[in-house]
Amino acid sequence: MTEATPSAAPLSLERPNHFDPPTALARLRAADPISPLSYPDGHTGWLVTSHALVRAVLADPRFSARAELNHSPISRPGIAENLKPSPPGIFTRMDPPDHTRYRHLLTGQFTVRRMRELTARIQQITTEHLDAMDRHGPRADLVQAFALPIPALVICELLGVPYADREHFQHHSAALMRLDNSPQELIAAYTTLQEFMRELVRAKRAKPADDMLSGLTAADLTDEELTNIGFMLLGAGFETTANMLALGTFALLCHPDQLAVLRADPAVVDQTVEELLRYLSVIPFTNRAALEDVELEGHLVKAGETVTVSIPAANRDPRRFTDPDILDLLRPTSGHLAFGHGIHQCLGQQLARVEMRVGYPALFSRFPTLRLDVAPEEVPLRTDMLIYGVHRLPVTWDAA
Repeated sequence: MTEATPSAAPLSLERPNHFDPPTALARLRAADPISPLSYPDGHTGWLVTSHALVRAVLADPRFSARAELNHSPISRPGIAENLKPSPPGIFTRMDPPDHTRYRHLLTGQFTVRRMRELTARIQQITTEHLDAMDRHGPRADLVQAFALPIPALVICELLGVPYADREHFQHHSAALMRLDNSPQELIAAYTTLQEFMRELVRAKRAKPADDMLSGLTAADLTDEELTNIGFMLLGAGFETTANMLALGTFALLCHPDQLAVLRADPAVVDQTVEELLRYLSVIPFTNRAALEDVELEGHLVKAGETVTVSIPAANRDPRRFTDPDILDLLRPTSGHLAFGHGIHQCLGQQLARVEMRVGYPALFSRFPTLRLDVAPEEVPLRTDMLIYGVHRLPVTWDAA
């Protein structure tokens, strides 16, 4: 067993190209799947980069997701690390039994069966947006015309959020995701979204409708808990899927041999979605804190130390996936960690899968000549955001 060495380095976020994770992650993984990591607040913890070890940490109850125990590996200008417990309802940063109580209330809302029942409505929403894109073509920003509005409308309908308010919450949600916003900008965005959701909760309590938020008003939840649950689900419900739809389309347009595979056999769409989730891994990391001393691969992780697990590095681990840096729609992808692992595995993963399974084939079927309208290197990347993707994706197609 070895102790942490003073050679801890900060987390690298610098990508070599549009689709590959930071090169430093592969180098670290090859040398040792767990290495010392320095955090902006002066804490020294660990970075885990192999598939097996990431999976093990996320499944191990000796590692906590509690907000007050985990140091962030990235900094924001003017914002000091502030280790406080999560507000009531933000259960993704809690441990059992608090996490269990909240998650149990929501699990039934996101079952495979429930999400499949939404497929017809998602198909209708997708068709409507492709119709609009066609009417205004033959050029479009795919993010604004397709990738962002479809998951936003779906989660609005599911939660019972008026779609007319979408630009309002999308604007402030995007402000929360920016890494370079000032503390004042972040506080303003957070406060605005909280007030928006608080008013919505009051309206649902006064006049319940047939939606998830109204249904939750019947549960034993305070207004503060329900406001925070709605706030969390609203953001999570469209940010990751929107970025996967846009970045996944970008990846397929840049890999015409793989796009041809999907065009030739739409039945491979399930494999397509899983491979894009593995290959792109838009969530860069998640954290856990050791509740006791734990030995990992010969290293002693001391109680209180933060362990940052790299999802992109795990999903590109050559010991788990053959030729992991190649986009291959026909490869076996079971076990990828794009949605995490363990008790905190993404609650809305089945909804995201349905939206992508509907979205990709509908897009490429409707626009068989779809192509980039700029050179790939001119596509603006979300390297300044918490969730990776593209800010815009200019596309064009041959008009009928």
